[in-house]
Amino acid sequence: MKKDLPENIVEDIAIAVVLESETPEVKNWTVYILNLKNQPITNVLISSKGYGEHNGKEVKTSVLRHFVGDLAIHSFAGVEAIDPSVFGLTNEYWVSYYIDKVIYDKKFIFLPESIVDGNLIKIPLINKPGVMIR
Repeated sequence: MKKDLPENIVEDIAIAVVLESETPEVKNWTVYILNLKNQPITNVLISSKGYGEHNGKEVKTSVLRHFVGDLAIHSFAGVEAIDPSVFGLTNEYWVSYYIDKVIYDKKFIFLPESIVDGNLIKIPLINKPGVMIR
């Protein structure tokens, strides 16, 4: 039963949508995973998808799966490029990883219109502007 499983709490892991570069015509964004822990994580797998409404119609993006592998202490890895046209959708990243043969998982959800200039902060480790969820 689910109630019999241990509750493995995810801490010090973040997903960030980072502004890589900008010209007057276009902004280039990348999604990163950050390991802010004082220990490495292994077998990192991320599932991403977008969903919501656009012009009154239900929209769903493809589900993408990304195997990142291992992340060292205080490190990060690129997950995928993201098109600003999906910022109006809910963007979900389901992260799973192992620490010492114990699996952890968590959903990180960027709500529609949360990836905007007014929410940009300096992302730790990457040192570029972006929006981050811990």
